[in-house]
Amino acid sequence: MRTVLRIRRDLVDAILAHARRDHPDEACGVIAGPAGSDRPERFIAMLNAARSPTFYEFDSMDLLRLYKEMDANDEEPVVIYHSHTATEAYPSRTDISYANEPGAHYVLVSTRDGADGEFRSFRIVDGEVTEEEVSVLDGE
Repeated sequence: MRTVLRIRRDLVDAILAHARRDHPDEACGVIAGPAGSDRPERFIAMLNAARSPTFYEFDSMDLLRLYKEMDANDEEPVVIYHSHTATEAYPSRTDISYANEPGAHYVLVSTRDGADGEFRSFRIVDGEVTEEEVSVLDGE
């Protein structure tokens, strides 16, 4: 069974804008949604603590604060996103090894030359990567 990420256009635009803004470093962040809903709603741009064009890392204190906030709001990470600055939007070995949210959609965008708008979503469970369809919704 193929899964589908259903995501509002404004959230797609926010991810792409964040990726362009942080280029040449990788951008990263989370879109939280109501627990158990699989509905991305609240965009949270995070700081790439690695400040690297080839690697991203959430700051551990920022991540702790985010998880406490999501817990207080009865939310969970529905989308975890980051950008690739020189390669296609596909999970690297490092991305796969760090994927620890089996229920999340892992979105990758590429800001390499000529890749404007490359936006892909994956499920990563136990080291296995499965690309999924992306359905962009206009409006709420």
